[in-house]
Formats: sequence, structure tokens, C-alpha cells
Amino acid sequence: MTKGILGRKIGMTQVFAENGELIPVTVVEAAPNVVLQVKSVEADGYEAIQVGFETKREKLSNKPEKGHAEKAKTAPKRFVREFREVNLGEYEVGQEVQVNIFAEGDMVDVTGISKGKGFQGAIKRHGQSRGPMAHGSRYHRRPGSMGPVAPNRVFKGKLLPGRMGGEQITVQNLQIVRVDADRNLLLIKGNVPGARKALLKIKSAVKAK
Repeated sequence: MTKGILGRKIGMTQVFAENGELIPVTVVEAAPNVVLQVKSVEADGYEAIQVGFETKREKLSNKPEKGHAEKAKTAPKRFVREFREVNLGEYEVGQEVQVNIFAEGDMVDVTGISKGKGFQGAIKRHGQSRGPMAHGSRYHRRPGSMGPVAPNRVFKGKLLPGRMGGEQITVQNLQIVRVDADRNLLLIKGNVPGARKALLKIKSAVKAK
């Protein structure tokens, strides 16, 4: 069954394994999440739990949010996400989900919003090759052919310059190196999407080997 938690990316560091290997890790702070709602097939058409992370300021919350949070006897939350394919028997409204649901060695998928890069050309955005940089060349970093003459238009999906980054990205099969329950920290091997302080959704790996 799936396990999941919401957290914030603190940054990257490195730790030594017992065999002396140096492992680059991303530090994620996952303060206790609160279960705001347990969804069932009878009531909602599917099974899931809805969890909230990080308390929202009173004046930024509206009446429906306050009422929804009061059922879980908590304050309105800034980030609310759902986890499906969970064992509903283990969760009840108002319960706290903590980092110790994961253990060292667990494989997880991490979802976040990638860093925004602004308007970029086709080479940086799509990894295309450039033209010759010689003096006679008049083609350096341009997008290249727009397609055949016949349709008299550019097909949708053509790889062109444009806004890059700022998209939801999921990195799969990352290993949890360490769980610090006292400080609510997860150390995840490798890098994860987003800038520092970005919201992350961490759940059990779908394609774990």
C-alpha cells in the first residue's frame, strides 16, 4: 500500500555511509501532516486520504477552509494534497502523519514544481544541436526547419523557444538514506525538483524494484 507525506525542500548536503561511501542527499523537512479527510468509494467514488501541511494564517483562510479544518480539530492548512491506494483502516480524521512512516532504504517518488528558467531558446529548452560557429555560417542557435511546405502551417508540438521550467515533475525511485524523527527530517539520495523551500509530495515508489 502507498504511504505519503508532504514536506519542504531545505537544500542539499552529503553524508557518509557505513562503508565510507559519500552520498549526496536532499534534506526535506516534513513537519507532522494532519489527515483532513478520509475519502471512501461510497461517499466520494474513490478511496484516498487528504492531508494538510503547514498552518495558514487566520486572515488568509476563508470560511469553507476553516470549517473543513475544524472537523479535523486543526487550523486551515496551506498545502493540501491527496494520497490514493492507502490502507484506509490506518487513518482517521485529525490523525498526524509523521516522517517515521518511512524507514531507511525505502524507495520513494518525489513530486514538485521545477525551477522556473524564464524564456529560453530551443537549444537549452529541448537539447537541440546548434549549427556551425564558423564565420561563414549564418545558422547558430536557431530552431531549424519549421516542417514541410505542404500543410502551410507549423504543426502543434513543434519544439520551439518559450517559457521553460515551472512544471510539475516527479522523480521516481529515490532512496531514503536517513529518517530523523526528532527533527522531522528526511534525507533522500540525489536531487529532487524545485528550489529551496519548495513544496514536495513524497510517496512510496510506484515502480520500486
